[in-house]
This record gives sequence, C-alpha cells and structure tokens, in this order.
Amino acid sequence: MLATPSGIPACPHTDRQRRLAIQLADMIPGAATIRVSLTNPQGRWPHLHAVVHDEAGKTMELNRTTARVAARWILRVWPEADWTRPHTLRLADATLTRSDLVDAGRSR
Repeated sequence: MLATPSGIPACPHTDRQRRLAIQLADMIPGAATIRVSLTNPQGRWPHLHAVVHDEAGKTMELNRTTARVAARWILRVWPEADWTRPHTLRLADATLTRSDLVDAGRSR
C-alpha cells in the first residue's frame, strides 16, 4: 500500500472496510448482514460459506459464486479476525463481529 509523505497509508483500513460494505450492498441488493464461516453445514470439508440476511432478518438466496466471492472479500479485508469462528458483517456501518458471541447475547 502506498504511503503519504507523513508515512500514513494512503488508504486507511477503515476506508477499505467501508468501500467493501458499499460494494457488497451494490452486489447484493437488499442485503443488511453477511455471516461468513469456514464451514458449510451441508459440506464435509471446510470451505467458505456465506449467509445473507435482509433488514427483516430473512435469509436471502444467493448463487454459490456470489456467496463465495463475498466471503473471500470479507476475509481479505479482515485478515486479523479469528476465522475459526463465524463472523457477521453489518453492511450499514461496515462492522464485523463474531457471530457466536452475538448469538450468545454478548458482543465483542
């Protein structure tokens, strides 16, 4: 990544996260959250899996390619996340939280 004369990266990390959220919202109209994990409940081997929900919390159907592309992009923007656990990206504010903590009523 290029740096400005001050040594600050030309593209701050949060800008990258916001841009991704905007791109995903354009790619998947009506999406509010995307839950990403490395385990597909219908598969035996670990591989990327994404579940998209709308504002009402209803699951949106995606084709396999779109789901995998969205999951890959999210993993690349948040490489420091513990991907052994599922995470949910809120597109409205570009925040990523561990899904297992949210499901248990806690937040990170």
